[in-house]
Amino acid sequence: MYNKIKNISMKLKFLKVTTILMASIFLFSSCATIFTKTTYPLAVNTEPSGAKVVITNKKGIEVFRGETPTSLKLKSSNGFFSKAEYSLKFTLPGYKEKTVTVSSSIDGWYWANILLGGVIGMLIVDPATGAMWKLDKEHINETLYPSSIGSIDNPELRILDINNIPADWKEYLVKLN
Repeated sequence: MYNKIKNISMKLKFLKVTTILMASIFLFSSCATIFTKTTYPLAVNTEPSGAKVVITNKKGIEVFRGETPTSLKLKSSNGFFSKAEYSLKFTLPGYKEKTVTVSSSIDGWYWANILLGGVIGMLIVDPATGAMWKLDKEHINETLYPSSIGSIDNPELRILDINNIPADWKEYLVKLN
């Protein structure tokens, strides 16, 4: 009889621990953390390719340096309740420098906390993990334009390929025989 009571007691303890564990997972989880991610891929291309790209976060810290085309993963959060913002600076000799901004916005799954994740998910878990944010862009495709040719004080002659000049310059071209 004692063994049957002990066996039932052990089963009840196991059931209690399992129930508490499952309830904790449900109560302390949150929608965006479950259904989304905290880092997102970003594909970066330029025309012409081979441009240097330096990516800095909103604190001015360099997070990536490379050459186009490239792909990388960026965090969507910059801390508790703070979205990430990145500045991409493109440079290529003979071309104008170009800067593009990539930002984050609130992920739609974050609002599902109202129904499923509760206050803990909305005010603690998703903001702490960064899952409440998503990057606004997945692809960056930028055209770099040749820098201005010379100046009055420093004239210079450059030979440019017709495929690498801005479209609005083409109306001024004269065909030579």
